[in-house]
Formats: sequence, C-alpha cells, structure tokens
Amino acid sequence: MSHADCIFCKIIEGKIPSKKVHEDEEFLAFHDINPAAPVHFLVIPKRHIESMQTLAPEDGPLLGRMMSLIPRLASEQGCRPGPEGGFRLIANSGKEGGQEVGHLHFHVLGGPRPWKI
Repeated sequence: MSHADCIFCKIIEGKIPSKKVHEDEEFLAFHDINPAAPVHFLVIPKRHIESMQTLAPEDGPLLGRMMSLIPRLASEQGCRPGPEGGFRLIANSGKEGGQEVGHLHFHVLGGPRPWKI
C-alpha cells in the first residue's frame, strides 16, 4: 500500500473526517469509529511508519514521546489514574498480528468495565 492509499494518512491530511482527541506537529489522536470500551481512541504518528515491525533505531525518540503522550490523553478522556483506574494499550503489528491499517497506531482503551477485547 502506498502512503497515498493509507486511510490514516488521509485522516492526517483532513481528507477523511475524524473526531480528534489531540493533534500536534508529530501526532494525531482520534476516537475509534467502532469503540470496544467507554474510552477508545487511536494515537498515530503523522509520519507514515508501517508497523512496529518497521521501526528503526532512530524512531526511538519519536516512540518515547508518543508513549509519554498517551497517559495524559487517556486521563483527559476519562481514564482514572491509579490501581483502580488505568487503560489498556494495544498495538497490532502485521497481518498475522491483526493489524488492519498499515500505519503504526496504538489503541487506548479504558473506562468502567465490563468490556472485552
């Protein structure tokens, strides 16, 4: 798939609408269109990276910034901190790993249970 065909690249470019949670120069976060939990949003880098399998050593700082952004966004979206709260972070990688869109993304899920995924 070329970057021109990537649905997440089209969302970043504004060609496909999304319900944004956060946007800055490096990342976009938006609500999942088929939520599996009361809080369910995706966080993606604006730079096209195919998957966890294609990360390079030089992507480490970007990934670190992404990981430090996610807890703040989870809290802002209603995930409670501490042992009674929390959230689940999921990154599928490759076809056999269940990745449906070929652009690195993390699902952030949380909120009161029961919910399953």
